[in-house]
Amino acid sequence: MSLSTNGTNVNSVRGDARFHAPVAVRRGFADRVLIWWREIDKVLLGLVILLMVLGTIAVAAASPAGGKQYGVHEFAFLQRHIVFQVMGLGVILGASFLSREDARRLGILLAVVMLFLLLLVPLIGVEKNGARRWLNVGMSLQPSEFLKPGFAILLAWMLSWRMRDQSLPVLGYATLAMVLVAALLMLQPNLGATILFGGVWFVLVLLSGVSLAKMGALVGAGIGGLTAAYFLYDNARYRIDSFLGGGTAYDQVYLAERTLTSGGWTGSGLFLGTRKMQLPEAHTDYIFSVIGEEFGLLACAVILLLYVAIITRALVRLVNEENLFATLAAAGLATLIGGQAFINMAVNLQLFPSKGMTLPLVSYGGSSTLAICLTFGLLLAITRRNPFLEREKPGLKDLLGRSGPEDSKPRAF
Repeated sequence: MSLSTNGTNVNSVRGDARFHAPVAVRRGFADRVLIWWREIDKVLLGLVILLMVLGTIAVAAASPAGGKQYGVHEFAFLQRHIVFQVMGLGVILGASFLSREDARRLGILLAVVMLFLLLLVPLIGVEKNGARRWLNVGMSLQPSEFLKPGFAILLAWMLSWRMRDQSLPVLGYATLAMVLVAALLMLQPNLGATILFGGVWFVLVLLSGVSLAKMGALVGAGIGGLTAAYFLYDNARYRIDSFLGGGTAYDQVYLAERTLTSGGWTGSGLFLGTRKMQLPEAHTDYIFSVIGEEFGLLACAVILLLYVAIITRALVRLVNEENLFATLAAAGLATLIGGQAFINMAVNLQLFPSKGMTLPLVSYGGSSTLAICLTFGLLLAITRRNPFLEREKPGLKDLLGRSGPEDSKPRAF
């Protein structure tokens, strides 16, 4: 039956098509997996899994040294590491299933919760090796490790507000967040993590289009903060002085560099290294030196190239990304991974003083392994892309090439 209004037949105007309200499509788990597999960066996922496998082999080599240091079975750390690697792989895959919006919500929530826990660390935290960085929650939890991905996403979200309203003081908000985190970290104290967070802040603020004059002023303030840390914090001053003039910390770094180069190009062979047995924290902070001794400098180069490939692959995915938040968040997470790997390797090569920072996905770790796996999972989630969508607006390429905030920019959301 045709409806008519004022003698006009609706079907005569619209034709015989029948109009229905949109119906929500309910997808099953198999459909969601197929969509995830179509959108996920399979190359990046493969590189991450390969790094985890090589890390497990490296922990196997370093486990006897760690067992001797802590008076446990020589493969105790390897057994625990495998458990946490399996759990970490689940975290990576689970986080990578998130949409960008859900990844953003999770990151912001993570940042808020971990900032609250970071406030508790100076009050009820557990002290180890002269630093109070951990909370005992049934297992040793270091809030700053989980804060890392949350901080990068929170900062990206705040800076993306610039696209909605140019008058918003997003730089002030981002700087205030950085100052708060730095103050809480230096109460522990944790200078290495403070520098890493500062690096993430610097990269994201730079990409968001802040003028060079403001950046220069902020960098100067950062250098002033580091100088103040040297004079006000005994731990920071001790490590820097020990590195420059000799002492326990310098001896560790010197021993790590000697261990790394003792294997030559091809190494002494799995479980055949001897210098690692005198190396403190061989399974965590100095595992890169164990790789050098037992597998050689060529193996160290392979690990380095893997990190370069992971960071490069993530940035390549952002070249034509039109979502500003996604661009900033992925760049921040990539900076976290690359920065932490760089600092750890630099310490092992005697280029930096000891920082107590692990090698991502390679070093042994409990909650820290889960935290870095969450970082990789969120990176995979944010870099997901529908291969059938055309993208005409430049993303990271535009951010790097524009001269000021008035130039064309990608959208915020």
